[in-house]
Amino acid sequence: MSLSKAEVKILAQLQQEGRITNQQLADKVGMSASPCWRMVRKLESDEVIEGYRAVLNRKKIGLNVMVFVRVIIDSHSEAQARKFEQEVIALHNVVACYSIGGDSDFLLQVVAADLDSYADFAMGVVRRLPGIKEMQSMFVLKEIKGLSAWPLGALTG
Repeated sequence: MSLSKAEVKILAQLQQEGRITNQQLADKVGMSASPCWRMVRKLESDEVIEGYRAVLNRKKIGLNVMVFVRVIIDSHSEAQARKFEQEVIALHNVVACYSIGGDSDFLLQVVAADLDSYADFAMGVVRRLPGIKEMQSMFVLKEIKGLSAWPLGALTG
């Protein structure tokens, strides 16, 4: 799907400020309100915009530890991978999961209140997931740049 320059401008503004009014959005992107509103609704119906949410400071809500966990599963059958994926989706401490290439099969992003909580989660939950052959935890020492918005600058050339 290719996006128009106007759509990219709208998306960039909404990523910065999801609570902006339609009139404010239209003013910032140089459109009148009605076409802007229609374009936003189309982006929503096309599922380019998947939703609106508040961005929380994880440390201020008590999630002080972030860990990336590389996982190798013992069988590479489609059924085994699907079972693992279904189990991971249900885990609240896993905030992101990716199927990856290379020397591991999955990369999990996990948050916890503290190291003890992470240890309990890793050994009591992750280690017991179906098909786990090996796992390696990589602890985030300092978050330099977290995901705040998708880079839209290169989309319109």
